[in-house]
Amino acid sequence: MAKILVLGGTRFFGRRLVNRLLANGDAVTILTRGQHQDSFGGAVQRVAVDRKDPESLKQAVGNQDFDIVYDNICYTPEEAGQAADIFTGRVGQYVLTSTLSVYDFADHPVREEDFDPYRYPVMMNASQDYSYKEGKRQAEAVLFSRHNLNVTAVRLPIVLGPDDYTRRLLFHIEHAASGEAIGLPDPDAEISFVHAEEAAEFLEWAGQVQFEGPVNACSVGTISVREIMGLIQQEIGRSAPLQTSAAPEHMSPFGIPGDWTMDHAKAATAGFSFWELKEWMPKLIAELSADLKVR
Repeated sequence: MAKILVLGGTRFFGRRLVNRLLANGDAVTILTRGQHQDSFGGAVQRVAVDRKDPESLKQAVGNQDFDIVYDNICYTPEEAGQAADIFTGRVGQYVLTSTLSVYDFADHPVREEDFDPYRYPVMMNASQDYSYKEGKRQAEAVLFSRHNLNVTAVRLPIVLGPDDYTRRLLFHIEHAASGEAIGLPDPDAEISFVHAEEAAEFLEWAGQVQFEGPVNACSVGTISVREIMGLIQQEIGRSAPLQTSAAPEHMSPFGIPGDWTMDHAKAATAGFSFWELKEWMPKLIAELSADLKVR
């Protein structure tokens, strides 16, 4: 039985991760601001604190040691540095949820070496104001600079699931149902995705095998928005026009100027079995469509 702390474990793939850990019989503590109720009951310990307050975080964690810390809510180098100060020497493996966004666009499926956090300069600013991409790059750079902290940075693409609170896939189904045009720069750009349950499964695995360094995690295969709309049309009998521009509220959350895909060979070679994108995507579309009652 492992002793595990999860920062951000009450929603989406974080909740799925906690459920998987509990099913293993692990002793799980979740750190949360208390803004979202969970269904774990007495199966977990809870620490209610805002991780942006380093002193409160330090006091909340106290003198506890953990086998694994999963950090799903680290977005800045300051947060990464504070966590490193608290957990160095007290955790077996620190698993950071990172992102495809750390990479620049490329003419190939991006590989881990396309962004090297070990050589990336840490440059904090007084306002602590970073883009999502830069904040995650800086967070990785800070954590990997700590030679006595074992870190895995799991780089995920867009995560989808039936309870995705950002409603990104649902956006496309709703527009198809209403016939409202969708704006996006390149409807044929190929995109990598990962299912929320698959992401939770991978995070669990990365902590267990103590994978070192950055690692990509995405489903097998890629898909374009045009193909997604085709799957939606097969499910509900309706689609939506795709055009290069639209009012902001009608721009696709998947709108990118070109292919944005990942190479997950590193993790696959290490033994993880990824899901097939074009198997789970139609099932998810069917599930979301049924909830909308648009058949």
